[in-house]
Amino acid sequence: QLHLVESGGGLVQAGGSLRLSCAASELTFKRSHVGWFRQAPGKEREFVARITWRLRRTFYADSVKGRFTISRDNANNTVTLQMNSLKPEDTALYYCAAAGDDLAWQSWGQGTRVTVSS
Repeated sequence: QLHLVESGGGLVQAGGSLRLSCAASELTFKRSHVGWFRQAPGKEREFVARITWRLRRTFYADSVKGRFTISRDNANNTVTLQMNSLKPEDTALYYCAAAGDDLAWQSWGQGTRVTVSS
């Protein structure tokens, strides 16, 4: 398993932006699919976005498409989630996760909290 550390959460007004980062020290992170998930209070954890390791293909939940952008910097072993046009419903604890080609999300970070005020 990888040791993942998220950062960049905080409090922002609706319409604002935040950038979340997910970092790992293990070199195998470069060959891992990386995803962002979130869990709002009283709700189940849901998929937000993911990026493949080889071709850097990206996938998004419909709720964030056009507002969020996932990218990766393999030289620095980081994956970033740029979140624009934030809405109060984006308020959640955001986690990054890593998986192999089977997309079994086996490594998880501790989460970073995002709060969007109306």
